[in-house]
Amino acid sequence: MARRGTPSRNAGGRKRSDPAQEPVAAPVDGGLAELVPDRERPRAWTLLLDGAPQSHVDLDDPTYLSFEYQRRLGHVIDLAASPGRPLHAVHLGGGAFTLARYLAATRPRSTQQIVEVDAPLVHLVRTALPLDPQARIRVRATDARAGLGKIPDGWADLVVADVFSGARTPAHLTSAEFLTEVRRVLKPGGQYTANLADGPPLAHLRGQIATAASLFPELALAADPTVWRGRRFGNAVLVASDLPIAVAELTRRVASDPHPGRVEHGRALADFTGGAPVVTDEAARPSPAPPPGTFG
Repeated sequence: MARRGTPSRNAGGRKRSDPAQEPVAAPVDGGLAELVPDRERPRAWTLLLDGAPQSHVDLDDPTYLSFEYQRRLGHVIDLAASPGRPLHAVHLGGGAFTLARYLAATRPRSTQQIVEVDAPLVHLVRTALPLDPQARIRVRATDARAGLGKIPDGWADLVVADVFSGARTPAHLTSAEFLTEVRRVLKPGGQYTANLADGPPLAHLRGQIATAASLFPELALAADPTVWRGRRFGNAVLVASDLPIAVAELTRRVASDPHPGRVEHGRALADFTGGAPVVTDEAARPSPAPPPGTFG
């Protein structure tokens, strides 16, 4: 889930070359899915669900990440291991498969699993925006937590969570019990990264950091300064691991983005939680709904 207006355009203002490329719309379990062509990049599309931008993908250049939160998740992927090293990755939430395509392009021979509950959406994306048949990507149409439960212990180098239902993260994907499953499937030194969304007073975000800190000793969070200050609703990217994270390089990359962000970790991030309690299955709630006009 991303704000409208987050996508950046290529500097050359390049027009799409295929005049036959037109929007595609279809009902899916999550509402009305629309694939809207990018007028400035050939064979590039934005996926919207009920008008909310979900992801952007460029079939000609899968390394191009348009949305700011996807760029930050891309930085995490880049820094998860030495350049080019294949990874075992799990993507909870499919969207247009943007990050799986990115990882396949930047780390050939990686093995990936996408878990997306919305089977009609999976069918639409696979039909309209087909995956590279050479990429080792398996797509499962099932609930994210249920799909995670089918992955063997210690299989994954990376777990990426980007799950939204009606622009909100489902409650059962916000708890310590859920993150216990994430830790189970991660290899020692593996990383968990999640796209979180919140607005003032940032209670959900603080709770998610506190919950992750109860299971992972190393954390970092990247967000726009206005989100950090609680001035607007927006996205934040969490990274968690049992080994040190490349915080200095992540900080440099996030600060160099077209929409510069800030990374916090260590004591400053712990202080930010303000004593928020760990979220359990019993107390879990969905992430807050975006305020009216967020995507306008």
